[in-house]
Amino acid sequence: MLATFMEVLDTSVANVSLPHIAGNLSATTDEATWVLTSYLVANAIILPATNWLGQLFGRKRFLVTCIAVFTLASALCGMAQSLGFLIIARVLQGAGGGALQPISQAVLLESFPPQKRGAAMAVFAMGVVVAPILGPTLGGLITDNYSWRWIFYINLPIGIMAMMMANGLVEDPPYLKRISAANIDYIGFGLLCIWLATLQFMLDKGQELDWFQSTAVVWCTIVSAGAFIGFIIRELTTAHPIVDLRVLKNRNFAVGSTMILLLGALLYGTTAILPLFMQNLLHYTAVDAGIAMSPRGIGALVMTIVVGRLVGRISNRILIGTGFLLLSYSCLMFAHINLQVGMGSIVFPVVVSGVAISLIFVPLTTATMGTLSQEQIGNASGIFNLMRNVGGSVGIAMITTFVARTAQTNQAILSSHASMLNPVFRQKLAAIQSGLEQHGGHWQAMKQAPRILYGLIQEQAALLSYVHNFRFFALMCLVCAPLVLLMKKVKKTTGPIAAH
Repeated sequence: MLATFMEVLDTSVANVSLPHIAGNLSATTDEATWVLTSYLVANAIILPATNWLGQLFGRKRFLVTCIAVFTLASALCGMAQSLGFLIIARVLQGAGGGALQPISQAVLLESFPPQKRGAAMAVFAMGVVVAPILGPTLGGLITDNYSWRWIFYINLPIGIMAMMMANGLVEDPPYLKRISAANIDYIGFGLLCIWLATLQFMLDKGQELDWFQSTAVVWCTIVSAGAFIGFIIRELTTAHPIVDLRVLKNRNFAVGSTMILLLGALLYGTTAILPLFMQNLLHYTAVDAGIAMSPRGIGALVMTIVVGRLVGRISNRILIGTGFLLLSYSCLMFAHINLQVGMGSIVFPVVVSGVAISLIFVPLTTATMGTLSQEQIGNASGIFNLMRNVGGSVGIAMITTFVARTAQTNQAILSSHASMLNPVFRQKLAAIQSGLEQHGGHWQAMKQAPRILYGLIQEQAALLSYVHNFRFFALMCLVCAPLVLLMKKVKKTTGPIAAH
């Protein structure tokens, strides 16, 4: 549980610290999002290979090694003196953290008899939900009162404790299948790495390099597409695939994987831009931004208890559909924000989105995995989590690009009205000049007034860009809701429900 808590915490703890990291390392906010996405893509590469790597090295040895790598990488993140070094350390951290959650969950299930697994998974779910609650608030408190570097240093005592306890208490089950080095799918793993790495470079650098006007982005797109096609062919034809894609023949799993991809994009996208909106436009401190984001986890925690009782009594399709509708409603509420809103106007839709998350995740996992055999679930879980993380990477890159592009468009539209022929513009300019003249001379006021007015135009253009993108997210949620009709009903089961 310690290892899982630490890994989940690091998916959100850096969000509110991005402006501080960017400023301290002389980078733009767009470049600083690599701190999030580099972690996610490295995490995504290891996730589908967790079961395979556990069989190759032994699960206990692999778990302890991953905790050690994650802890060491956390120390390197804190010591980073440049954005490039920090991104490399985050890649290493993501690679070490990718296996922690699936292995921890498997060990937990195996440590309890069947009749107690439900209670064990409930505790596991509480832990997984608590980490995102603490993440933004803890990140904000540490960043404002100490330094953003300590959001990584706090992993050191937890990692050392988790490593010692796992080494002393965890054992490999006798039925764990071991594979030899001769059966390693080097080609498949290489294609997986190339596909995800080039895809991530294309997504993150696309906006900065003007997308397909850049030769580098064009080549990354070609290489990524080629590696993706090659990966699919390799995994469908080799005798020992690193990821068995044949499980996608199952209709529920295929639909569920598509939905978790879209949901990952929506959730990671909104989680990435909300702190930026609050800090850059509302001028919140990192602590205030973290406090405003934390209620999402509280709403998810409370609703998880309720959903656990509803699953099995109410159709999974109804719960998932309701969750997407609620998520769409929360995005629409965000689309009505302005620069004069209080924190309460942000907290309420954040709570609603947390409730929606719980309504979607647990029944979606149950419906997606419910029609698979026990032998397929381990491999399927890796693919399911891979789709969620890839969706998160796409969502962060997509929303960053959309906010920047729409802000430019909105600024051009608003600036076209900034003309002396426009009576409203003349009236506003005169009001600003009149106010400035009370504190300075006439000529100084005439120089400063246009500058102030242009700053207001930039601010409103940025606000409109966030509003337009939240409306787009609301539409995406509405598109996801009808997809549940493609899923088959899952027979009632007394087994445990996946927590995350």
